[in-house]
Amino acid sequence: MPSTPTDPISPTSWSYAETFVGEDDVLAAARARAAEVGVVAVGSGAGATLRFLASALEARSVVEIGTGTGVSGLWLLRGMRPDGVLTTVDVEAEHQRLARETFAEAGIAPQRVRTIAGAGLDVLPRLTDSHYDIVFADGDKTEYGAYLAEALRLLRPGGVVAFDNALWHDRVADPAQRDAETVAIRDLGRQVLEHDGLVPLLLPVGDGLLLAQML
Repeated sequence: MPSTPTDPISPTSWSYAETFVGEDDVLAAARARAAEVGVVAVGSGAGATLRFLASALEARSVVEIGTGTGVSGLWLLRGMRPDGVLTTVDVEAEHQRLARETFAEAGIAPQRVRTIAGAGLDVLPRLTDSHYDIVFADGDKTEYGAYLAEALRLLRPGGVVAFDNALWHDRVADPAQRDAETVAIRDLGRQVLEHDGLVPLLLPVGDGLLLAQML
């Protein structure tokens, strides 16, 4: 008999996997701050993936586009080397203030986080070529393709770029959905797949996490 794909995962199993790695009180407080200011933070499954990735790469230098209130940043920092530095960019300075509260509550030394208030496409060109282990994007979805271009310059060989919301509320998989954000994310996936210098992976954690490693 020919092999067939497995049946789709049930909501119960998806929820079990998504919350398999739990969150502590600091992350819970960061999520509460996010809800108060209207920020949608990465899910716990995506956060755990980012921590695992940072640990596996022994990441020392990471760029994050979209600070929010520090949920994803804290997951990344907890996987990075003890001397690792997170550079996190956000257009909302108030969000970054809340993120600094999160990092302080978690006992992260201030010198391990560099917060830059500004638009991602204004800040990224000023960062050092081939210096970073991870570039994590959770900013303006219509700019994802441009973030990828910057990440290819910023990452060292073997570094990884990661994009949150890669499934975009089940819209990316539906060809009938043609809004700007959905089209941009769908085009991003195509670019990653077609790039000879990248090893791609799409994970159905949270709202989808698209990863690609530089060869």
